[in-house]
Amino acid sequence: MALTGRAALLALLGVLVVFLVPSGWTILALLLLLVVVAVVDALLAAPVSSLRLVRSGATACRLGEQVEVDLAVTNLSSRRLRAVLRDAWVPSAGASPRTHRLDVPAGERRLLTTVLRPTRRGDRLPDRITVRSTGPLGVAARQGRHELPWRVRVQPPFTSRKHLPERLSRLRQLDGAVALRARGQGTEFDSLREYVEGDDVRAIDWRATARRQEVVVRTWRPERDRTLLLVVDTSRTSAGRVGDVPRLDAYLDAALLLCALASRAGDRVDLLAFDRRPRAAVEGARRGDLLPRMVDVMAGLEPALVESDGRRLVSEVLQRTRRRSLVVLFTSLDTAPLEEGLLPALGSLTSRHTVLLAAVADPRVEQMAADTSGTVEGAYDVASAERARTERQRLTAVLRRRGVEVVDAPPESFAPAVSDAYLSLKAAGRL
Repeated sequence: MALTGRAALLALLGVLVVFLVPSGWTILALLLLLVVVAVVDALLAAPVSSLRLVRSGATACRLGEQVEVDLAVTNLSSRRLRAVLRDAWVPSAGASPRTHRLDVPAGERRLLTTVLRPTRRGDRLPDRITVRSTGPLGVAARQGRHELPWRVRVQPPFTSRKHLPERLSRLRQLDGAVALRARGQGTEFDSLREYVEGDDVRAIDWRATARRQEVVVRTWRPERDRTLLLVVDTSRTSAGRVGDVPRLDAYLDAALLLCALASRAGDRVDLLAFDRRPRAAVEGARRGDLLPRMVDVMAGLEPALVESDGRRLVSEVLQRTRRRSLVVLFTSLDTAPLEEGLLPALGSLTSRHTVLLAAVADPRVEQMAADTSGTVEGAYDVASAERARTERQRLTAVLRRRGVEVVDAPPESFAPAVSDAYLSLKAAGRL
């Protein structure tokens, strides 16, 4: 049983009576009266256990969007329900309002709406529903709880989709209007056409030339049905924030843009999230199901506060991908994880696959390097920034000497830079 503000008001009136009639018997009588009124009022309140609660509404949304979840409350008792209901959610769900006032006659139903504005990816879950049913006098109330499971999966926002039309236009030029007219690894035969000055003589089809009595050359187009394996590092380094977002969120946004582009190009795209063990994977998805599956799996990814295992990562990639593929590794350009984990095992990966390492650069480093304040703190900032830039440049050079393509770009240009690198590799016939 819970007491309301009216009970406190009655107690205050009782104090005034005691001042007028000061006696122990007066105090005892007033206390007994207050207890009896409170107990009777609570007993007359509608029982919380007789409520039937049903949820409906949104089960998924993108980060930054607003969705609604409905709660239907049916009063199955024979008493009128006057209550305050609190539908509690985890704080990151951004639920409002926090409480609802109810006045439901016996046998009737009311629909309550909670608006969610999630602030994090992943599954946003409700905690419990607490109902405080007040008696007809409003002095006391019954209180009870209901467990009603629900889940709203908050997916990555995919803000880089704005870059997709431009990349698709470049892909159409690469695949169609501006056909690739070069022979070599990574290209497929497209058609024959008449030789024009400037064509590579190695592209001449001598048999077709003999048949047509004119010099003709073969044209080539980028290969289709190539395999891309997107490997997202979910170790401790992915939890570091660059600007306003964690590195992991920048990885996922770039992976979604690359996935959408590569699937339009006719390539197969798989996903592997890994730190010391596989966290999630998408394999063999059809083109129509690929992006929804990717988004759904990415929604539940969170950084793990462990060091990445580079050797096991390479072993896992080699087991999952037998044919030659483009392996896009989303990770950081930090010295310790790379030199102690990935670099020693990199040779076995680059010998069988084309490897692209994509890392998010911190624009704050460039700002620190450009400090011209002349203060002692500014001098330290400049020295630290130069050291960080030199180390990243050294690691980039080491990786490129070992046959790894490297993309090192700030968050705002990271996703398009990764897709541009994919298009460049495709145009060069290196997939």
